[in-house]
Amino acid sequence: MQNWRINLILIFIFLFGLAIIGRLFFIQIIKEDYYKALVQGQGLYNLEEEVAEERGGIFFKNGEPLAINMEWPLVVACPLEIKEKNETAEKLAAILELDKDLILGKLKKSSLYEVIKKKLSDEEIEEIKGLELAGVYLRKEVGRYYPQETLASQLVGFLDANKEGQYGLEGYYNETLKNNDQDLVLTIDYSIQFTAEELLKKAKETLNIEGGQIIVMDPKSGKILALANFPNFNPNQYSDYANEEKSEIFQNSITKKIFEPGSVFKGITMAAALEEGKVTPQTTYTDPGIIEIGGWPIYNYKQRTYPGEITMTEVLEKSINTGAVFAEQQLGSNLFLKYIEKFGIFEATGIDLQETCPENEELKKEHEISFATASYGQGIEMTSIQLARAYSVIANGGKLITPYIVEKGEEETQYEQIISPKISSQLTAMLISVVEAAYTKVAQVPGYYIAGKTGTAQISFSALGL
Repeated sequence: MQNWRINLILIFIFLFGLAIIGRLFFIQIIKEDYYKALVQGQGLYNLEEEVAEERGGIFFKNGEPLAINMEWPLVVACPLEIKEKNETAEKLAAILELDKDLILGKLKKSSLYEVIKKKLSDEEIEEIKGLELAGVYLRKEVGRYYPQETLASQLVGFLDANKEGQYGLEGYYNETLKNNDQDLVLTIDYSIQFTAEELLKKAKETLNIEGGQIIVMDPKSGKILALANFPNFNPNQYSDYANEEKSEIFQNSITKKIFEPGSVFKGITMAAALEEGKVTPQTTYTDPGIIEIGGWPIYNYKQRTYPGEITMTEVLEKSINTGAVFAEQQLGSNLFLKYIEKFGIFEATGIDLQETCPENEELKKEHEISFATASYGQGIEMTSIQLARAYSVIANGGKLITPYIVEKGEEETQYEQIISPKISSQLTAMLISVVEAAYTKVAQVPGYYIAGKTGTAQISFSALGL
């Protein structure tokens, strides 16, 4: 009899415990969102606890901040606690410079928690405190801040309302920054980046450019020292640009925009012909003024004709289209295509940013006219970072490097030898001669030898979606 009573008591205890566990499960799991919102609306919940994991920062090579976390004040409301909704909306609208109807719409909702405005000013905070409005609370949240504002905006990207990285480094390294709370230290030099962007702004004033790019890269290592675009935007106000027309400004055109490089590509054509021993810097040809291939005429710029024997160095100096075709024809179509591939034009560069890799389908069809026009940079597509990478081969003794932006230490990297150091040196001398020629004297820097090549770039049909 006594055992029966003990067993009954144990059963009651078991059922009571089961009921408590069930209730806890209901509150903590099933109704978690409800009670979370309830305590938020009652001012008992600190939003700082909700954002415990801070995102990793992004810094220039010398420590200047590009993207950091900051505490931002915000004002929230619990509509169920507000009786004088119209009056409350009117007072908040006057302080916050928001539309009264917009606020009133939130206060009329059957919810426990509504965000009225984020990133409050000190004046707004003080005025709201002074009103002591029922159901209105001041809170804080951790948000992303870009202290350099428009500087390097396409490079850094931004964090959207869902705290997901979009574009640039924020997008490419989103998981690293979000999950590991790991800072990124860049190879970008703040001073060089700032100077590059100032030069682009000046070009807007003096030349009325619509857009421009400057890449500063160590050709031996692939370290990017500056990656400047114009126009740019302020990632702190990215929503101001979030429409179909303006959103294109988020794209980093250096890695995403496809174009036909024009005569800049003649340097690569010449590199291939020199490497294969088909021409030398002193090899001459006679300019016919016009070449016809498969019924298609090829002219020089402004249909100029250059009399007499012309060396390959002069072809680069005067940027002669028929001379580039001559070099390509000495090389042959198969070898020319091989070198275009070796210089990395058919592949992504591997830079740690989102990038586009053009298909170049027409060129790969191997029509004679396509190779002829490609020799002087027409009918061949690439991005600016692909072109910079290709020219680094000429500058670094013939090696194809991988450009990068986030510092990775002093690790040893093996690079593919594309042309020999001898040919690299020969071609560099030819390109120095180009800058010293009459057409490009503006690029000279007193006390330095500058190697370079002019070119008239065009936006390709595929980049325009045609």
